[in-house]
Amino acid sequence: MKEPLLFLSHRIPYPPNKGDKIRSFHILKHLSKKYRIFLGTFVDDENDWQYIDGLEPYVEEQLCLPLNPLWSKIKGLTAFALGQPIANPYYFDRRLQRWVDGILEAHNPAKVFVYSSSMAQYVLDSKYDSRQRIIDFVDVDSDKWRQYSQKKTGVMKWVYQREHRYLLDFERKVAASFDASLFVSVDEAALFKQMAPESTAKIGSVSNGVDLDYFADTNGLQTPYEHEVPVLVFTGAMDYWANADAVQWFCDEVFPLIKQTVEAAEFYIVGINPSSQVLALGERVGVTVTGRVEDIRPYIHFANVAIASLQIARGIQNKILEAMANSTPVVATGAAMEGIAIPEALNHLVQDVPAQFADKVVELFDSEYAQVTGAQCREAVEKSYSWQACLQQLDAVLENRTDGEQSL
Repeated sequence: MKEPLLFLSHRIPYPPNKGDKIRSFHILKHLSKKYRIFLGTFVDDENDWQYIDGLEPYVEEQLCLPLNPLWSKIKGLTAFALGQPIANPYYFDRRLQRWVDGILEAHNPAKVFVYSSSMAQYVLDSKYDSRQRIIDFVDVDSDKWRQYSQKKTGVMKWVYQREHRYLLDFERKVAASFDASLFVSVDEAALFKQMAPESTAKIGSVSNGVDLDYFADTNGLQTPYEHEVPVLVFTGAMDYWANADAVQWFCDEVFPLIKQTVEAAEFYIVGINPSSQVLALGERVGVTVTGRVEDIRPYIHFANVAIASLQIARGIQNKILEAMANSTPVVATGAAMEGIAIPEALNHLVQDVPAQFADKVVELFDSEYAQVTGAQCREAVEKSYSWQACLQQLDAVLENRTDGEQSL
């Protein structure tokens, strides 16, 4: 009989249609092959309730609790009185705590896997020390808040700086208490080692992968684009501040330069929950905001170039891996490409200066050049980013063995 494992995630890990859910789902799916999974999680999007049954093949028992973003933000304000990062009261629910303690008592899992720092609070007390606790921080979230604060002024600048400090303190506490702390890339792990030197020996990385077969399967796909013109696409959850900031920068600084050379070019912003800021971009000539789509692949496959114009980024961007797996060339900023190992032959796709970013996109409107570049992109992800290969390090951590390449 499989060994039991408690899996805690801040957001339901299904369907794998946005960054954090893609990673959490593939980890859950992978672990379910060896463990009986007891999943505790939240549902913060009403549309996701229809997918609850989709988790049944992977879990023995699950508790999915509704999370109302507005009420949770109000709860988050208590962090100022409690001396905590805002994310902790935001994601705390007594019902989940009771369920966690009940599962530990009834099934006695020796291993606990926590996805996202805010979920560590449920098993952080010393009474849980006898269990092997592994946390996937994914990114150094506290450093995101530091970066965000640099773009804010007044009260919000102070709030973001405070969240950076309090979250870093909490991340360090978790890392010191848990048996292993994982990040999405070697670079993220190295950054956190600098920030939490006392836990260096327990910090490592498990890279994101990409579903190579799924994104290479273009059979039956039809173009979603109305006009036979050069198309650029940006994909991602569009209520995420870093994504909104990325498309704003691209529309302000880069797309006008592209339009000067190729007036017919169109830019599609594809992803769920576009913010008011993003929706306003859709009023510009040549810019379309789609909102939620059922299948992201046609938008990637029939685009000439995928765009990853993030100014602030951490970890590995799934949007880049997905485009590369589809053999679609990607032009990205250095921040967006950080953490992704690409061959030297693809370094020309990394551009930070608006004029050079625009020139590279226009170059890729040449179909022969784009085809060669797209094939190189596909070859790069085949070599390094299959989920099976990436998750071998997770197996090593759970089984208390390492490959000698990391501190763990």
